[in-house]
Amino acid sequence: MTALPHTEVTSEQILAAVLKSLDDNKAEEIVQIDLRGKTSVCDHMVICSGRSSRQVASIAEKVAEDLKHELGVLAKTEGEETGDWVLIDTGDVIVHVFRPEVREFYQLEKMWMPLGKVTQSAT
Repeated sequence: MTALPHTEVTSEQILAAVLKSLDDNKAEEIVQIDLRGKTSVCDHMVICSGRSSRQVASIAEKVAEDLKHELGVLAKTEGEETGDWVLIDTGDVIVHVFRPEVREFYQLEKMWMPLGKVTQSAT
């Protein structure tokens, strides 16, 4: 399989692949925040939870693998060692995978909510 260069992949394609991977890997309470035109940081932010440190790290690893294999997008990750909060940075889409307690403590949704519409998937 030939990977597409990152420049040919849109933020919407990355977002769709991220959401599919999170759903396939049993991420919980998935929230998508549209930041297009609101910040130069990224176009979309996705926040979700895993039930344990092990699941958080596993979800993040799988998302990064899926993005690489399906779209040729290399994502940078941080926090896999502890599994409390893993950040996946694709450039256009930033994904935060939390343990529920850590997510409640930081409340990223509340920080970013005024800037964009927040939608939560049915999972």
